[in-house]
Formats: sequence, structure tokens, C-alpha cells
Amino acid sequence: MNKILASLIAGLFAAGAFAQAAAPATPATPATPAAPAKVEAKADAKAEKKAEVKKKVAAKKAEKAAEKKDDAKK
Repeated sequence: MNKILASLIAGLFAAGAFAQAAAPATPATPATPAAPAKVEAKADAKAEKKAEVKKKVAAKKAEKAAEKKDDAKK
């Protein structure tokens, strides 16, 4: 009986120690650097769109000025 009791206690002790064991360390993945190419491309696209809008606005202003000139001549 003593042997059975001793083996049960030893088994519980071993199971407790195994449950508390730290997981094997995995190497940390290096941080990925931010993609500056994407940021630059986005900035370029934004600048192009802004330039297009400016051209459209300038064209509308020129058109209105031409219409005013035509109206003034009449």
C-alpha cells in the first residue's frame, strides 16, 4: 500500500511539474519595416489628383472669363 501511495504522490508531483514547465522559446519575428514605397505612391497619386483638379478649376475660370468677355462685347 505504501508503494502505491508513494507512486501516486510521485506521479502527481511529476504531472504538476510538467504542467508548469515553460513552453519552448520561439524566436521573435523581426518587425517588418513600414513600406515607404506605398506611402510615396499614395502621395504621388494624391498630388496628381490635386493637379488635375487645379487644371479643371483654371479651365472653368478661363471659360467664365471668356463668356464675360463675349457678353461685354455684345
